[in-house]
Amino acid sequence: MNRLNRDQMAERVARDIPEGAYVNLGIGLPTKVANYLPKEREIFLHSENGLLGMGEAPEPGEEDPELINAGKEPVTLLEGGSFFHHGDSFAMMRGGHLDICVLGAFQVSVSGDLANWHTGAPGSIPAVGGAMDLAVGAKQVFVMMDLLTKTGESKLVETCSYPITGVGCVDRLYTDLAVIDITADGPVVTELVEGVSFADLQGLVPVTLIQGC
Repeated sequence: MNRLNRDQMAERVARDIPEGAYVNLGIGLPTKVANYLPKEREIFLHSENGLLGMGEAPEPGEEDPELINAGKEPVTLLEGGSFFHHGDSFAMMRGGHLDICVLGAFQVSVSGDLANWHTGAPGSIPAVGGAMDLAVGAKQVFVMMDLLTKTGESKLVETCSYPITGVGCVDRLYTDLAVIDITADGPVVTELVEGVSFADLQGLVPVTLIQGC
């Protein structure tokens, strides 16, 4: 079965980010989106550690150790970009000033509940960061994730079994097999990866999907 790799998933998300949007890219996989934003669009990337106006990753050898994103990865700063106090950054997040946040997830429920900070497993390290603030503060929440775990279990579930980050907050899923909108009627499949049928996708998940493409 054809699957998108991580760079292809990032490129797919980047295509849906509109001109003029203020966007936070979560730690991990979502940070790749910065490398694929259309050059012709003016998009303002925010990082919770206190940056606005981030660019793509620097060229090898041109990293600035004092210019990093929330995942401690080196970034660039576009002309007009700024950096500021951590508290001010969270005020932007909580105050509804971000149009979109892109987050990873362990699970997403059919009603849009998000679980992405802790698996609840003994000995695992919780990493809430700013995810709860972003989940309730951003106007739209996009999630990037593989549809299945490494052991083949669906991450799209009826009810999250992991600790919840935000309730009913997810708007859209970008997975390695499909793009799925979370709606009041249920999860709507709006796009399938080439070579993947709706029946193939439905057979992988324990929830009822709605065919929208």
